[in-house]
Amino acid sequence: MSKENSDTKLLSLVVSAYNEEEVLENFYNTSKKVLDSLSWDYEIIFVNDGSIDKTYEIINNLATSDKKVKAIHFSRNFGHEAAMIAGIDYAKGDAIVCMDADLQHPPATLPQIVTYFESDYDIVNMVRISNKSAGFIKNITSEAFYYIINVISDAKLIRNASDFMCISGRAANVLRKNYREKIRFLRGYVQNIGFKKINMEYMANERAAGKSKYSIKKLFKFSMNTIMCFSDFPLRLGIYAGFFAILMGLIMSIYTLISWAKVGTPNGYATIIVLICFMFAVLFFLVGIIGEYISILFAELKDRPIYIVEDMKNIEDLNLNN
Repeated sequence: MSKENSDTKLLSLVVSAYNEEEVLENFYNTSKKVLDSLSWDYEIIFVNDGSIDKTYEIINNLATSDKKVKAIHFSRNFGHEAAMIAGIDYAKGDAIVCMDADLQHPPATLPQIVTYFESDYDIVNMVRISNKSAGFIKNITSEAFYYIINVISDAKLIRNASDFMCISGRAANVLRKNYREKIRFLRGYVQNIGFKKINMEYMANERAAGKSKYSIKKLFKFSMNTIMCFSDFPLRLGIYAGFFAILMGLIMSIYTLISWAKVGTPNGYATIIVLICFMFAVLFFLVGIIGEYISILFAELKDRPIYIVEDMKNIEDLNLNN
């Protein structure tokens, strides 16, 4: 298939970048070699997520020297999820691939991804089989996250599926029109919108430069938001806690009556203190869960934009409702 052929399909490569000045040119050169070898035409959409280093200048320089490079610059940092959906919103491709700029997502996998799209797959779930840069704790917590969400949610997510994802144009249209929540988990949406899909394993490379932007605190918050977006099980914990409290109350009543019958009125000071502390701990835990759900609802009701674009290059302003 020739690129000059008007029937040539277009591949959109969406790349989120936040303070990635050290690796952007390396990513561009590495990816371009692979993309030039494909039978598809392509565009590279860099989404600058409010970087405070030289990411803005580097992306614009790349866009000036290569018209296939498109630049979207946010007015501030809106987060990785917002950067990915912004790239999808502005992508024109028959297929869209989301990648990080740090080269942990290997561009060498693109030819195989294109082959799957040519076989009429709408979604290619990229499943990480190894992450050289992740530590023991991060790998364990990742496994725990997927285990918990698959147990308590009706949505069954593929373990170790990453933000390296590949979707067809019609799958992208579903995300553009219907999945516009403010608290987002894009890889979860992609896995649950249906269509013909396939899993493709890959080995994550070490970061080419820089360091991870996700701290343990950010990962924990992201995990909690994801669980609450995909499951209402935490809200039902109050009912289960109520039944447990009733059971404990019956047991303590029986114990008190038996003790009274045998030795008279028992000294229950320690028991009362323990029960009060336990029940208040459960109560505050449940109040905290309700508060998190209310926080998510509040974010949706405010209906603020998912992202705000400050500047673009080589790309049309679609006047999207973000």
